[in-house]
Amino acid sequence: MEELGEADLKKCIDLQIESNQSKNLLHKDSNESFRFLTSTIKAVQKAGEITANDLNLLINYTADKVLQEFCRVNQYFSFCENDITSLKAIYWDLYQDIIIGEKIIDIISRLHYDKLKEWLEKTNRFSRKMYLEAGVVLESITCSEYSAVLQSEILYLNDIQLSEPILDIGCGKTASLVKYLRGKGFETYGIDRFSDDSFFIKKADWLSFDYGNEKWGTVVSNLGFSNHFVHNHLREDGDFIGYAKKYMEILQSLKVGGSFCYAPDMPFIEKHLDRKSFLINKRNIKNSPFKTTIITKLVS
Repeated sequence: MEELGEADLKKCIDLQIESNQSKNLLHKDSNESFRFLTSTIKAVQKAGEITANDLNLLINYTADKVLQEFCRVNQYFSFCENDITSLKAIYWDLYQDIIIGEKIIDIISRLHYDKLKEWLEKTNRFSRKMYLEAGVVLESITCSEYSAVLQSEILYLNDIQLSEPILDIGCGKTASLVKYLRGKGFETYGIDRFSDDSFFIKKADWLSFDYGNEKWGTVVSNLGFSNHFVHNHLREDGDFIGYAKKYMEILQSLKVGGSFCYAPDMPFIEKHLDRKSFLINKRNIKNSPFKTTIITKLVS
């Protein structure tokens, strides 16, 4: 794709997404605020000779950037593999329409954003209730990436016996805690839906990731898995069952004597754990009404 200006195409995609940054897709006047940039149209039209394989690479890049923007606005948006496949299909149709050039650009734009709106309402049903009456520009509900030292303090990692291997669920793009622990000599790995794959980082959604059985010595998650579990627990349409099943899967993935350390705590699910199988230890979080939970697996 070099001869077709891959870098230029990606730059145009980035600029297009930036031009729509924080705009409310579900606002009643969204068709007026969402528009394609002239540079976007020209760039895709120039790629008329693009191969199907390179077009797929471009679609994957676009979909990933769009998902990151949705989650930048609201960290609680969640997208399964089928959702992502559907999103890629929307962008396949869009690029085909632009490349073929048989439709007026304004019509292509309106049809595209209508599809995107319908997709968002279908994949995250709470979005309609939350944003239909909201303003044209939205405030972000984001999750900051805290320093490794602060995360260690919140999770009390300096006060417990860290058994290896260690897994950080929702490690963030920078994977600061993973790198920090590896720097201290601990065999540590991380998963995050927007990270880049590497030897010790896996790009994966925590609801679809296979944690294995009695595989981990320590599992940690600061304002990640449990924060989203709480959100889904409180939502009428939340995936409470899916999170509950995955929570138990994480506990089963611990070696005997291993621990799951997370914040905030989750009394609504922790009270159902078998105390003969799991030891529950709660710690206060400074300047917070929430607590850190450290669950230790006692038996297989």
